Amino acid sequence: MTNLENWLLAVGLAMDCLAVSIASGIIFKKVHWGNILTMAFFFGFFQALMPFLGWFGASRFSHLIENVDHWLVFLILAFLGGRMIWESFKDEECRSDFNPACLKVVFTLAIATSLDALAVGVSFAFMGMRTVNSIISPILIIGLVSFVISVFGLLFGIFFGCKHNMRVELWGGLILIGIGTKVLIEHLCL
Repeated sequence: MTNLENWLLAVGLAMDCLAVSIASGIIFKKVHWGNILTMAFFFGFFQALMPFLGWFGASRFSHLIENVDHWLVFLILAFLGGRMIWESFKDEECRSDFNPACLKVVFTLAIATSLDALAVGVSFAFMGMRTVNSIISPILIIGLVSFVISVFGLLFGIFFGCKHNMRVELWGGLILIGIGTKVLIEHLCL
């Protein structure tokens, strides 16, 4: 793969991170660099880790991953999105808000948005990338791009959400379910 192809691939993989980051930024409402950098780090880390794991396990497990990765993404994001939507309809006093600052939620979102990258790693093995050195550059680019795009998405969500009075949990939940549905449809139609 050329460097241009690596960068384009990284941007494509980071689009799920962007959408989830925007939704999370809307919920944050204020700039807290600790939360922003934590979420962006986890998104970038898992976007880089998953292609490596996919590449590493391609010879033994590729047929298992290709058959279920889209269902896992859909189920995880639909669950989190449904929970956010449910919370948006509760009275203010009895709501326990969806908290994208919670490490468990960030971890789950990072894994869910990076499962496609696992399949990309499998394709790296099928494209003839046989050594760790041959995949270092692509996975570093993928991780960096995902980190930067996640920071941008979080800041965009924070500034957009602060200017408009909206039911942020409802919109965030719809975005998460939309991403999960998109991934499911793309894989089922291939």
